[in-house]
Amino acid sequence: MNLTKSKYCTGLQCPKILWLEKNMPEQFDQSTVDKGRIEIDNAVGNLAKGYFGAFTEVPFSWNKTEMIDETRRLLDAGTNVIAEASFSHKNNFCCVDILLKVKGGFELIEVKSSSASADDEPDDIEPIYFDDMAYQYYVVTKSGLKVKKVSIMQLNKNYVRLGKLDLQELFVLTDCTGHILDMQDELPENIAYIIDMAKQSVEPEVLIGSGCDGCGFKKWCFRKLPPNNVFEIGWRMRSTKKDELYSAGIVSFEDILEGGIKLSEKQNRQVEAATRNLPPHINKDEIAAFLSTIKYPLYHLDFETYQQAIPLWDNVSPYMQIPFQYSLHIQDMPCGPVIHKEFLAKEGADTRRLLAERLCADIPINVCVMAYNMSFEKSQIKGMARLFPDLAGHLMNIHDHMIDLMAPFQSGAYYCREMGGSYSIKKVLPALCSGDPELDYEALNHVHNGNEAMAVYASLHEKSAKEIDETRIALLAYCRLDTLAMVKILEKLYSLTLS
Repeated sequence: MNLTKSKYCTGLQCPKILWLEKNMPEQFDQSTVDKGRIEIDNAVGNLAKGYFGAFTEVPFSWNKTEMIDETRRLLDAGTNVIAEASFSHKNNFCCVDILLKVKGGFELIEVKSSSASADDEPDDIEPIYFDDMAYQYYVVTKSGLKVKKVSIMQLNKNYVRLGKLDLQELFVLTDCTGHILDMQDELPENIAYIIDMAKQSVEPEVLIGSGCDGCGFKKWCFRKLPPNNVFEIGWRMRSTKKDELYSAGIVSFEDILEGGIKLSEKQNRQVEAATRNLPPHINKDEIAAFLSTIKYPLYHLDFETYQQAIPLWDNVSPYMQIPFQYSLHIQDMPCGPVIHKEFLAKEGADTRRLLAERLCADIPINVCVMAYNMSFEKSQIKGMARLFPDLAGHLMNIHDHMIDLMAPFQSGAYYCREMGGSYSIKKVLPALCSGDPELDYEALNHVHNGNEAMAVYASLHEKSAKEIDETRIALLAYCRLDTLAMVKILEKLYSLTLS
């Protein structure tokens, strides 16, 4: 089997994945592929190549020998900076993001689209990144090249763009040489283990756990788990706790009850509600106390934001949340009629100022504003207040008059088994308002959740006029549903206190 650095890292995390890729590729869930993340990785990687000035890139070829030969030609020519330098040793292949010529040898630089601080130490780096760099160092040095230093290059999370993009400030480099050298003795054994597992004639037995989240083969590997299993316990149960229980043979909710496993009050409520088919838990006094804090008119508010890995505008940092849309449902009395207002920014432009102005025009001062998980909305309002001092008074007035609709669900004042241990609005809404076609996120076109909204808006300016029009309609429909959902959930809370 031929290994690449990506297959090596995958094999270390779970060698069964390589076996499944070879023998059961049809079981891979394509919906787990984050195409937006791939695009970001490519964009950051391409930009980073120019960090040291002029560079020469080894063209990609399915024929790895061609890439290796071209790398050798560039090295023989004394090229100072080579991007995608390619090497092979005993069927182990790797491309080095940036190979920099230094005194007495070369520096190997791995580019990641993650963010870091200039003050970060190697211990702050994701362990899998070290595996990636260690594999590259092993292959490159075994190929005969002298590597003096190994570094990781990441986006500087503290960089704020002001004027022309500054690559020296946008990226930070961390020297990882010591860690990489310490890992070299284990490389041959790791490679042999990964290859042996991938070559097995039958599916390898690998313990599943919380670390499987996000894997395209998770559905296959979890297929034998019963409904209501330990990995579905919510209320902030630690992943390590779930893994410990599963490893001890505690798999189902019934196992938890029979084993007398100690849980928190909320976790226990989830388990008992599911196994014993209990009716909803309703604390009317606590719900009534929450409702008494609401003043009318009431403004239901929801923001949508997106991120730029590479800041396009001034006063933007890598991965900063940028608000581009909001929805408002306004009520003058409890369970009364609603007025809807909305804003969706022009794609491909910095319209934060216009959004802030419109928000101040749509929400008067000293009114009650409701959000679901209000810490997010508050953070966006505070960010705009810092950016636009002349609007700060009004914006912070909105900020200071907010109420969180999530509170009675987060506290456990209301819980039913349909919520599945979660108090997110996407779980609470169908649990409280099942059967209402107007509240069906799956019936929406194109945009069904916040991640999709973020992804489609980020690249919307690159689409055709028809695609832009269709996507804008979809974005407005999605954001509108988020605040309409709040209206319906609040109405349900009022009805609970009367029943």
